[in-house]
Amino acid sequence: MNFGIKFRLSLMMFLEFFIWGAWFVTLGTFLGTNLQATGSQTGAAFSTQSFGAIIAPFIIGLIADRYFNAEKILGLLHLSGAVLMYLMYQSTDFGSFYPLVFTYMVLYMPTLALVNSVSFNQMKDPEKEFSPIRVWGTIGWITAGLAISYLFYWDSADNMASGMLKNTFLMASIASLVLGLFSFSLPNTPPKAKKGEKVSLSTLLGLDALKMLKDRNFAVFFVSSILICIPLAFYYQNANPFLAEIGVSDPTGKMTIGQISEALFLLLLPLFFSRFGFKKTLLAGMIAWVIRYALFAIGDAEGGLFLLIIGIALHGLCYDFFFVAGQIYTNSKAGVQFRSSAQGLITLATYGVGMLIGFAIAGEVSDLYLGVDGLHDWKSIWMIPSGIAVLAVLFFFFLFRENKIVPPFKEKGVG
Repeated sequence: MNFGIKFRLSLMMFLEFFIWGAWFVTLGTFLGTNLQATGSQTGAAFSTQSFGAIIAPFIIGLIADRYFNAEKILGLLHLSGAVLMYLMYQSTDFGSFYPLVFTYMVLYMPTLALVNSVSFNQMKDPEKEFSPIRVWGTIGWITAGLAISYLFYWDSADNMASGMLKNTFLMASIASLVLGLFSFSLPNTPPKAKKGEKVSLSTLLGLDALKMLKDRNFAVFFVSSILICIPLAFYYQNANPFLAEIGVSDPTGKMTIGQISEALFLLLLPLFFSRFGFKKTLLAGMIAWVIRYALFAIGDAEGGLFLLIIGIALHGLCYDFFFVAGQIYTNSKAGVQFRSSAQGLITLATYGVGMLIGFAIAGEVSDLYLGVDGLHDWKSIWMIPSGIAVLAVLFFFFLFRENKIVPPFKEKGVG
């Protein structure tokens, strides 16, 4: 791959995740301070990500893979997203905001697969070439958070009080417009499916891989994946509003520590995998969820700030050691025949079903522990996802039987 193509793909990844990080992290805080949304309404807004994840396979499988070049669809989706983001920037109430964010997420979630398709199409050795390009997506997310806190100060107490947090949508709109136009200059990525080739609904949703649930270990992992997504939803929905409400300065900037941690733990994952096996790797990730929310429950903006920072920094362990490790495990279990279907099934279970349940519970819990003074009982709120994570840990620990995974991440006796 020459430098010009590598640069364009890296910039594509940077903008793709800059856009998401520019508004999604602060969404809960924005809805509460600017639109006076309830916890349930905030949960509904975050749930649009899950609906987008469920609908995305249809857009990719029925349109992108069959009729049009991936880079052209990517451009059209981001140009449409730019318009929707600008309309969200102008929204003054939740009633007008919700259909816009719902439509946006239905259009945005398929772009996550499209940028991968554009990238892989240019690579001869994806295992070596993809990571250096994909890391620019993480850098893009981090850059957006740092800009919000340390360049524009939109999440400072004074600026949030004056409604400045809505500017995150304007920033995302501009970035989406840039990526939309830039996408048409990306390398040619023609449809993958042959003309006349039939595609089934079960294949699109990964339902062909349901027979894998006959395997006890995979069934336990599958249920555990849904369970652990409930605590994950609490983090996405409540972490930024929590930090802002208790008076932590520059909360969005501080949350970028989680993405930095994610990049670092990703480097440690193969070593941990080969030395300790799949079960201990996943347990480490799940136990980290228990610890992080306990730290959130006892930390504060003054003497306990370091506890909150540790909790944020655990994001890499929480995410990589469960979700990325789970993708690797699924890949090893499925074999060539059901590899794509199995990944689709896990995505549907986690970002679809699991987080949809999680966002709904997080919204109800936030409303339940909202005081008459307009402040939340955060200690009680955070102990709930910590408790759910404990149940997930116990479920997985007692029911999963280890078959050690060794490099190159193939389970013994499989494939």
